[in-house]
Amino acid sequence: MQQSAVSKLSPWIRHRLVTEQEVLARILGAHPTAETISFVQEVFWRSYFKGWLEQHPSVWDRYLVSLDIALENLGNDYSEAISGRTGIACFDHWCAELIQTGYLHNHARMWFASIWIFTLRLPWELGAAFFLIHLIDGDPASNTLSWRWVGGLHTKGKTYLASASNIARFTNGRFEPLGQLTGSAEALTEAYDHPLVPLPPAQSTPIDDAMLLVTQEDCTPQTFIADRPLGILGIVSSTNTGLAADFTQHAVSQASDKLVISDDWTTAIIDMARHAGTNRVVTAYAPVGPVATALAVAKTGLSKEGIELHQTRRPYDSLTWTHATAGFFKLKKKIPQILHDLDLG
Repeated sequence: MQQSAVSKLSPWIRHRLVTEQEVLARILGAHPTAETISFVQEVFWRSYFKGWLEQHPSVWDRYLVSLDIALENLGNDYSEAISGRTGIACFDHWCAELIQTGYLHNHARMWFASIWIFTLRLPWELGAAFFLIHLIDGDPASNTLSWRWVGGLHTKGKTYLASASNIARFTNGRFEPLGQLTGSAEALTEAYDHPLVPLPPAQSTPIDDAMLLVTQEDCTPQTFIADRPLGILGIVSSTNTGLAADFTQHAVSQASDKLVISDDWTTAIIDMARHAGTNRVVTAYAPVGPVATALAVAKTGLSKEGIELHQTRRPYDSLTWTHATAGFFKLKKKIPQILHDLDLG
């Protein structure tokens, strides 16, 4: 696979050290739209996943429940898979590459997920969790929905089957797992419906006399919320370790006056707000995932102490997420209008 064929901007976009809008502005400012359409669509894929999961939050809730069940029933096959000891050379190589670098080419991610689900017959939730721990560009929406797509859950009945010939072709013959991969991929099913939940209205939050909170979901909130807050607190959970956790901590640290690594966000935010002499905290809107959950818990605790927590959504997200209710094609058709609304086309 040619690593030079990808931009590798995804870790910075994922944490919004660089925003999607900035990337689009730079590429469209340098090249005609017709020459960049594939790249532009790739940028919008991440937006689509976030918007879709935001409007189908039960997918994330069910994933967490199923993950807990799977973790209680781990077997030796799982240990061999995450240790890169399956005997499938390409899979084992990608496992090691993921752990050592925090990154995999998109083709490798799809092959890995397909082999995990259909050849190794492991719960997709365990694979998705493995990716989310190690990928420096992993976010709950893109990761969860990509795994569901490979398994045939996101687009019902449509699966992705890794084949030895395809792997050989795109790895220039380095890997060709003949006779090692399953030749069929029966779509996964689930006994749950995931109803569409309308997006909450975007809030216009006054930022006077407020403390700014930075999370891994958006490391540049001051670009659209507040450029002169009373203080900037960065906070990340202490759950994960490894390259992805290190990258996240460094990103949030650079964007804040103080970094707190803790699972008790309520206490950390209260202490910083009181130090700043304010009872108002603003932060960028966190889409469905661990950060959104942590903020919801913190908001309840903060309210008891008379401290308000406000989340403000980026205009870019409001423009794109609205169209992420079905398949990507619905959003794809709206890309020209979105670019126009953003003064980019």
